[in-house]
Amino acid sequence: MKLDALPILHYVHDPLCGWCYAAQPLVSAALTRLGERMRLQLHGGGLFAEPRSVDAALAQHIAASDRRIAQYSGQPFGQAYLAGLHAEPPLVLHSLPPIAAVLAAETLDPAQGYPMLTAIQDAHYRRGLRVTEASVLAELAEQIGLDAARFEQAFNQASGTALVEHMQRSRRLLDDAGGEGFPTLLLERDGRRIPLDHARHYGRPEAFVEALAAALPALH
Repeated sequence: MKLDALPILHYVHDPLCGWCYAAQPLVSAALTRLGERMRLQLHGGGLFAEPRSVDAALAQHIAASDRRIAQYSGQPFGQAYLAGLHAEPPLVLHSLPPIAAVLAAETLDPAQGYPMLTAIQDAHYRRGLRVTEASVLAELAEQIGLDAARFEQAFNQASGTALVEHMQRSRRLLDDAGGEGFPTLLLERDGRRIPLDHARHYGRPEAFVEALAAALPALH
């Protein structure tokens, strides 16, 4: 089956969304096991559309949510990240730079969008790096094999109008699908988009793969 004829797994996400980090093992397992039967399309939604400094109240809220995420998904949160929630100067959450980095990676190589997203998530939640900074994003791009100079150019191009339009399309997709936020996963086949109940599979990627496989066209 041609690539453009494959079913599409639409993933409405945000790189700084903790529950998207919880879904990372599900999406990664689906790509590993079912990558020849579907293609992934990323939609960055912009959870923090404006820069937001993490004050004590927000840090407490995030830490409580992260404990739930770790419990449900088994995803680890590094000590550097946890300490960074209370750091001075305060951590600033801003979704636009990391989403632009994912778009830039896709521009250079369509297969590198998802690796860039997971690199950002891991750098943020495990290593405590400040992934809103262009220099950090450039280092991550190099780590996944992208050329630094070409990435910088693509990142700058993706950071303007193209980024705003991408996020607007992502929000419309979310609204049209009746999604409740980030992450939202939709399977598109035969012109229809079907919401996937991924949350019940947190911590059980194989179960998610089995459920997704059952919804894909049979192999011939």
